[in-house]
Amino acid sequence: MSEKTDETAWIDPITAASFRQIDQEIGPHPWQGIPYEIVRRAIHATADFELRDRFVFSPTAVEAGLAALRQKRPVVVDVRMVAAGIQSGLQAQGIPLYCALDWVEEPLEVGQTRTAQGMIKVARCYPEAIFVVGNAPTALLALVREIRAQRVRPSLVIGVPVGFVAVEEAKQALAQIEVPQIRVEGRKGGSPVAAAIVNALLLAARRG
Repeated sequence: MSEKTDETAWIDPITAASFRQIDQEIGPHPWQGIPYEIVRRAIHATADFELRDRFVFSPTAVEAGLAALRQKRPVVVDVRMVAAGIQSGLQAQGIPLYCALDWVEEPLEVGQTRTAQGMIKVARCYPEAIFVVGNAPTALLALVREIRAQRVRPSLVIGVPVGFVAVEEAKQALAQIEVPQIRVEGRKGGSPVAAAIVNALLLAARRG
């Protein structure tokens, strides 16, 4: 049984029908197996076929992510919108979920964002978590600094912030460090993409 057939056995009929339509329209691509499931789910969440050409997976990203989920390592996200998209799936598998914004303490340092400060605090408490950044590039930059300082050793980093200011800089900084990672290059990404990636990995981990 193919990976695609396997995945559709775990999802609702409407989503399965959407996936079949994406399969028909996506065109040539290099993705197979679980990476394809991830890319397809991100396209499903956004109706944006350009994502097909923007995903980057480090060599061990999928394997490391699945292992961490099966070991029930915590998942740390930057914003509550990402948390909302993955909470039920994580809860069903008994995997802890933490949001950086819940760790913010006033006052902030000059020039520091709330998501960056919260990310630093939660990352130091759970240094081997899966880290998911779908909105705030400053949180991703803060996480990269913690990794470079060897205070954090992520199981996987999903770096897909969206927007204009510091977004590409943050993704380039992540690309320069050796850590299992999944990125969406350029300005695209966002909370729906981040949640789609985690949910695709959860389904794959559940299959065993």
